[in-house]
Amino acid sequence: MQLLLTIAVTFFAGMGAGLGTGFAGLSAAAVISPMLITFLHMDPYMAVGIALSSDVLASAVSAYTYGKNKNLDIRNGIIMMLSVLAFTVVGSYVASLLPSQTMGSFSVFMTFLLGIKFIVRPVMTTKEAMEGVSAKKRAIQSLVCGCLIGFICGFIGAGGGMMMLLILTSVLGYELKTAVGTSVFIMAFTAFTGAVSHFAIGGTPDWTVFALCVVFTLLWARIAAVFANKATPKTLNRATGVILVILGIVVMLFNLLK
Repeated sequence: MQLLLTIAVTFFAGMGAGLGTGFAGLSAAAVISPMLITFLHMDPYMAVGIALSSDVLASAVSAYTYGKNKNLDIRNGIIMMLSVLAFTVVGSYVASLLPSQTMGSFSVFMTFLLGIKFIVRPVMTTKEAMEGVSAKKRAIQSLVCGCLIGFICGFIGAGGGMMMLLILTSVLGYELKTAVGTSVFIMAFTAFTGAVSHFAIGGTPDWTVFALCVVFTLLWARIAAVFANKATPKTLNRATGVILVILGIVVMLFNLLK
């Protein structure tokens, strides 16, 4: 009975996380962690470690799919990734000097609002408009925005994928597919460093839950990424918006149950 519960919980957690990753570059930690904590009574630190591990392959296969369809900005993605990694450490250090605060609800609420934004005001930027920005200006923008995202993520523990998507589309003017492709490319590396550090500190995970979460998240992320790259901009905006709104509501409900 416990095994059936574990399979059911990890399947739906993986489905939500995979769809969020493949469509919007959302971190699996936003979906998997609360479900493992609520239904399997897992230690929160270990749940985040498993969620980040699920992120690694799901983000990597999504990035490959977006890259194959020429919807990935690798050069600026690397610049942003390095600055995000560096300033996450800075943000975490600053946060450790201040009174402890729980800011996880901020990330969930922002996911919900971002979903509403994609439905009401879809991102219709074209690749031609993106290419109108000089390479030097784009690199500087990527560096500055990466530092900002990293610091905020480290300081309040907010989901990096959600913030990257918001900044790539609203501040840097990326069209949606390239924004998601670049976001999951960065997330594959940031999730890997996060997962390694969690297991190095917290010990080995429950390998059954670990394997099921990784496989189910990977499967649904691949399905979502393939669909997203074939969809029209209007359809993709609506699908991404609906997924984010549903995930935001579901995770908020799980947080109330904890």
